Amino acid sequence: MARIGIAGAGIIGCATAVHLIEQGHDVTVFEKDLGGLPASVGNAGILAVPEIDPLARPDMILSAPKWLLDPLGPLTLRWQDLPALTPWLVGLLMAATPGRVKHSRIALLGLMQDALGAHDDLARMTGLSGHMTPTGALTIYDSEKAVDDAFRHSRENAALLGYTVEKLDVKQARARVPALEGNFAGGVLSAGYQTFLDPLALLRHLQAYVRERATLVDAAVESVRQEANGVTFLATGEAPATFDKVVIAAGVWSRTLVRQLGLRVLLETERGYNTTFTNPQVTLDLPVFFAEHGFVATPLRNALRVGGAVELARPEAPANFARAAAMRQKMRRYVPSLPETGGTEWMGRRPSTPDSVPVISLCPADPRIALAFGHGHLGLTLSAITGRKIAQLLNSGETPDLGPFSIQRFQ
Repeated sequence: MARIGIAGAGIIGCATAVHLIEQGHDVTVFEKDLGGLPASVGNAGILAVPEIDPLARPDMILSAPKWLLDPLGPLTLRWQDLPALTPWLVGLLMAATPGRVKHSRIALLGLMQDALGAHDDLARMTGLSGHMTPTGALTIYDSEKAVDDAFRHSRENAALLGYTVEKLDVKQARARVPALEGNFAGGVLSAGYQTFLDPLALLRHLQAYVRERATLVDAAVESVRQEANGVTFLATGEAPATFDKVVIAAGVWSRTLVRQLGLRVLLETERGYNTTFTNPQVTLDLPVFFAEHGFVATPLRNALRVGGAVELARPEAPANFARAAAMRQKMRRYVPSLPETGGTEWMGRRPSTPDSVPVISLCPADPRIALAFGHGHLGLTLSAITGRKIAQLLNSGETPDLGPFSIQRFQ
């Protein structure tokens, strides 16, 4: 048994803690705002196994200028933050070459093949059931060419992961989702998605499991110190705590701790926005992606969430809730019955690497330190498999299958 400290009690940190607790370790988890609403709870609530395509792709790079010029577009950049974001943006451009895209797809595919099974195991370990349902998802498009191209690519991904996809015309799509009363060209129905009924309840359940079986500290880890007898966390308002091993899973804030270890990492936030309607008058039977506009509408338990898009900005920049309003305005083109008011707005910080491949790695010079961050849009989807992999790393060391996720690629 080892004493293990974890920086971060979001979905990644909690999933890791559960695996380590199950293995009999003495675990302490630190979180700067235990009662807060981090990216772990404001997500789309979807187990997105089909999404093995990285953000950085040639088609995305070509579309980015048009998106940036559209005030309601799926991508925005706070130009005053451009100097701070430049290294990450350069990394994004470099990751968009065909060879790098293929490498990223293969890496994500390897995790996605076990993502659902890992979530089933996590639920079993923590006594959770009925929190996830195999809804599938519908993605709609504005042109027939976009439908055809998307269906062709979706079939390729489906063949790799073992689920079915179907191309729908407008009439078929409306039969599946009657609320789609606006104009569109058709859609693609994918059986590869599952829906979490309440992402906040899921996180609180995992945090409660950890609190009952380990130590959960409401304080932020501000620094990490390597010593001969262990690794020390210095947390706000807490005495120094020394552990045999530690895990850094603090989202975008992980970069500060990693840099203290003398490591380089390209990690920024793709800030996302959403609006959640409680007891909504609009009902959907499954998530609907509006792919060309960068957002999704997800039916949750007694709620409807409309969210997505990407805002590139410093983590501490003030929220711009015009982004949430823009998604609601665009959705009303397709779903006119969506209310204009009454929802609760939210902003979260997705910790993202330029190549969309998370860091799941040991510290190169100190195997007592594990790193788990940078999951971008896939934090909820990949949380359970990441927790399993980190526990394996701390117990057995590096394995070849995790080579693509090593922090070495940034050094």
